[in-house]
Amino acid sequence: MVERLIGMLIFPRLTQLDMTGHYEVLARLPNTKVHLVAHTMAPVKTDRGMEIVPTITFADCPQLDLFMVPGGPGQQDLMEDAVVLDFLRRQAGGAKYVTSVCTGSLVLGAAGLLKGKRATCHWAAIEHLKPLGAIPVHQRVVMDGNVITGAGVASGIDFALAVAAILEGEEVARQIQLQIEYDPSPPFDSGSTETALPETVALLRSRGAALNEQRRVVAERVGKTLGL
Repeated sequence: MVERLIGMLIFPRLTQLDMTGHYEVLARLPNTKVHLVAHTMAPVKTDRGMEIVPTITFADCPQLDLFMVPGGPGQQDLMEDAVVLDFLRRQAGGAKYVTSVCTGSLVLGAAGLLKGKRATCHWAAIEHLKPLGAIPVHQRVVMDGNVITGAGVASGIDFALAVAAILEGEEVARQIQLQIEYDPSPPFDSGSTETALPETVALLRSRGAALNEQRRVVAERVGKTLGL
């Protein structure tokens, strides 16, 4: 049996849960190998200081069956990184599924892989999908053909279970959900802009305003280069 290959991009200042949450799910799939792909084999430091060690470089990575781009404050650097964008376009030509979580969808858009596609993103950055040719959808997991995108950070676990069901069937996905005891019961109903207190939403928008402006500028600039 041919081994299924999944690749997850890692890069400086990624948000680790954008990658590790669904790594935990997808790495449990039978007959599956998950690569952590980066420019070099040097450890990558996340936005909160954790270091993650790549398993393979872009140059050495084989054709993947599925690749996933996480998000985080360093994501906008990837949107104009020719090596990363060429890698994504090349992989997309042979991959069965093209996926992202959080602001990783903006990187897919920068590679020209979301033109006319329904996609989601972190709530604070979803507006930047439009300049990249995507159709923004405010849902936790969005599927459009072979493109699957997850919303912000913790939604990556929902995303991964949905992907697991596609790849191996619902029963296997249910088994994995039980193995990791994924039975959310948050202490506060504050996990989305619809349920959080308005003042909480306003505070976080204010804190992230500078980063959001950087993302807007890059998305608009990249969109123009794509002729959008």
